[in-house]
Amino acid sequence: MPILNRAAELQDEVTEWRRHIHAHPGLLYAVEETAAFVAEKLKAFGVDEIVTGIGRTGVVGIIKGRGEGRTVGLRADMDALPMTEISGKPWASKTAGKMHACGHDGHTAMLLGAAKYLAETRNFTGNVAVIFQPAEEGGAGGKLMVEDGMMDRFKIAEVYGMHNMPGIPVGQFAIRKGAIMAATDEFSIVVKGRGGHAAMPHTTIDPIAIGAQIVTNLQMIASRNVDPLGSAVVSVTKFNAGFAQNAIANEATLAGTVRTLDAAVRDLAEQRLRQVVAGIIAAHGAEAEVRYNRNYPVTFNHADQTDYAAEAARSIAGDANVNAEVDPMMGGEDFSYMLNARPGAFLFLGNGDTAGLHNAAYDFNDEAIAHGISFWVRLAEQRLGA
Repeated sequence: MPILNRAAELQDEVTEWRRHIHAHPGLLYAVEETAAFVAEKLKAFGVDEIVTGIGRTGVVGIIKGRGEGRTVGLRADMDALPMTEISGKPWASKTAGKMHACGHDGHTAMLLGAAKYLAETRNFTGNVAVIFQPAEEGGAGGKLMVEDGMMDRFKIAEVYGMHNMPGIPVGQFAIRKGAIMAATDEFSIVVKGRGGHAAMPHTTIDPIAIGAQIVTNLQMIASRNVDPLGSAVVSVTKFNAGFAQNAIANEATLAGTVRTLDAAVRDLAEQRLRQVVAGIIAAHGAEAEVRYNRNYPVTFNHADQTDYAAEAARSIAGDANVNAEVDPMMGGEDFSYMLNARPGAFLFLGNGDTAGLHNAAYDFNDEAIAHGISFWVRLAEQRLGA
């Protein structure tokens, strides 16, 4: 079955919404303008219940079907990134230093389009909860919405999320059971040595040389400690030290990220990082302060719900255009908190041959809109017995 006729009819209108949101981005929880836009549209559609301020600036709309039944949640994220856009599009961000470089404007617009359709037709039994979340980009807005009691308050039984993906052709979908995106941990290491004149290194404890050994040896975690059939990425992304070419500094600061797809590997990576640092520090008579922060957990798709989502995608795109065994990505996603609270699944929607995510030249591909709307509608109707 191709995209829904009504979704195609909504294409131009939803594109206008998407471009409006794109031009007026907000960061983290400061998405009041987008949240107000969403709430206004939901009210105009005749959505039965609209609740704002969940997870600080999140919005939930409840669309009631033709009878009592379960509630299925559909989630879109609203926040942008702290980047300056270089796309050159007429609808480019009007605020320097803020842009929708990950397509959350498209996610929000597509879910609004689905909400309009579902409010018009109500061809289901039970309720659809359309969830518009702030602060996906590092602020854990999904976690805060869950902690605000969203799942229990609206009696959400299942929850689904969707993200655009450059490189996948428009009209195609990708999903997998189990881990589809990684846990995203962060670390910082302050190496405390003893500074001195660069011409007399023997009188110092050089934190730069020690830090360099730490960088090299941390790579052994993925290559020599983690099972080759497992997955782990350890990346040192910052190394700051020194203030003069002829002086050895007192301290060096390293920072980076650890990405894993399995809880046991996650534990192992943290343990080994701490051991590596402690061993190198002890060998050189230095000291170190290690901070390890566990951020978003693994985004883990539940088996049955993955099948339901794949079935809905096939009904729109056909079997050949749905990859149900896509390789997992080592990026993170705070929809993981919602999947920890309720059964559900997360999938990718093709964005075509565009600039990559988190790229200053990126723009959401409006050709994907009708496909996304159709997927949301078909999923809701299938799960609620259309």
